[in-house]
Amino acid sequence: MTHTTDKTDRNILSALQRHGRLTNLELAERVHLSPSPCLRRVRALEATGLIEGYEARINRRQLGLDVLVFVFAAVERHATADSKAVRKAINDLPEVVECHVVTGEFDLLLKVALPDLDAYRTFSLERLLRVPGIRDIRTSIVIDTVVDTRPLPLLHIR
Repeated sequence: MTHTTDKTDRNILSALQRHGRLTNLELAERVHLSPSPCLRRVRALEATGLIEGYEARINRRQLGLDVLVFVFAAVERHATADSKAVRKAINDLPEVVECHVVTGEFDLLLKVALPDLDAYRTFSLERLLRVPGIRDIRTSIVIDTVVDTRPLPLLHIR
C-alpha cells in the first residue's frame, strides 16, 4: 500500500522525527490541523509503513558504549543460502547496531557500539570473524561524530 504525501504530511513527519512523544493535540497545533484530521493522517502514515515506529534516542556514552566502529566485511560466497546465514548471524550480534549491504571491495558495512577497544578486539576476533562466510574485515574507529541520527530530509515532498 502506498501513501501519497503532501505538505501537511511532510509537516507531521518533520515534527514527529524531532519530537516523537508529541501528543496528538500538540502535533495538531504544530501542523495547523484540528486533532481528529491530524490523528487520521498519522494513522494513515503508520498503516502504510511510512512511520515505522517510535523510539527513544539513548546516549550510548552514558551507557558506557564509548567506542563506535565501522567494519567493512567481505563474504566468501553470495549464494542465497549463504547470504541468509551471514545476515542472520550478523543480526544476532547485539553490538551491531546497523548493517548495510554495500557496493565496492567489501559486501557489508557494520556500525558497532562497544565499551572499549578490548571489547572490540574480542568482538572482532572471537565473534565476527567466526561467522561462517565472513572472510575478511577492515575497521575504522570513530574519533568524533559530526552528524548523528539526523531526521530524514523531507524537502522533496510538496
